[in-house]
Amino acid sequence: MSVVMVTGGVRSGKSAFAEEICRSWGGRVLYVATGGTPRDEEMRARVELHRQRRPHDWGLIEEPLEPQKWLSHPEPYDIVLIDSLSSWVANRVMGIDESDREKFRRLPEELETEWNRFLPCFSRQKTVIVTDETGLGGVALSPMGRLFQEALGRVNQLTARFADEVWMVVSGIPWRLKG
Repeated sequence: MSVVMVTGGVRSGKSAFAEEICRSWGGRVLYVATGGTPRDEEMRARVELHRQRRPHDWGLIEEPLEPQKWLSHPEPYDIVLIDSLSSWVANRVMGIDESDREKFRRLPEELETEWNRFLPCFSRQKTVIVTDETGLGGVALSPMGRLFQEALGRVNQLTARFADEVWMVVSGIPWRLKG
């Protein structure tokens, strides 16, 4: 089976491109949304835009902390679209108490290990993984921001090594990086 990673900046067109890939493959699609509950009006509008763009016959699991739950989904799917890896990492980072220095320090490695155990499951069907590219900006000013960059950078590199194809979307234009 094929694993495709789609990365890029915020609002670059990553999700739309990932959805195009899924449509081009044909088959039953399970959309795994990791964003969680939108906390403000702007985020609610973005989530609604994603919902309106998706075909109505696609399955949906909204799971901000454990996207691997799709493995136990009762219906068979030909394609899994995870949108997004960066939201999953952000949700996990936001669950950390900054005063717990040991847990704070261990989180990037723990997420990398957890994701590494999960990656082989993708070979069961075609999978598209959407993520944000964290390596193009400056170093975050806050400890929480740097923790997010470290964790997402590790998980993105792991995913890119595992993926058959890696695409980067810049201003709505997809660039093939691998495969």
